[in-house]
Amino acid sequence: MKGIVFTELLEMVEDKYGDQVLDHVITKSDLPNQGGYTAVGTYDHDELVRIIAALAEEIDEEIPVILKVYGRHIFKVFALHYPHFFADVVDSFSFLESIESHIHVEVKKLYPEAELPTFESSRTSEDELKLTYISTRKMGDFAFGLIEECLDHFGDKGKVEIMSREEQGAKVHFKITR
Repeated sequence: MKGIVFTELLEMVEDKYGDQVLDHVITKSDLPNQGGYTAVGTYDHDELVRIIAALAEEIDEEIPVILKVYGRHIFKVFALHYPHFFADVVDSFSFLESIESHIHVEVKKLYPEAELPTFESSRTSEDELKLTYISTRKMGDFAFGLIEECLDHFGDKGKVEIMSREEQGAKVHFKITR
């Protein structure tokens, strides 16, 4: 998993909850590098799971809630640091439909070793999009937060619903309406 996912999670924890909570989370996570991540490095997904679990325990919050909050946070980071992915995109549905055909293609050019989830989309009407998240990492709630923030970013009033989860969360079907 790319280091930016780790560095931004730790930064979000520090910004939202402070240095002391961050220190406790890193200690509880028992990380091989004591939380020393670089944005361009590649790290084991299990370390991210341990950080999120430690944060959930530390702040007494459910893991799905943390993943959604973090998904919203990292979408903002991506919008800030990678504006070219947002250029010429007119709305959230267009953006979400371009994940596989444009965004992930460009990410793979920059980071060929990146293991990205797959997103399948189908627009059922002008105001409804079905999006399927597929990943062995089972971070559908993270994707949920990304989708919610995408709607907000483009000023689209809408609703995100999980229609079903398959394979213990490796495949999550979303319905997005606006």
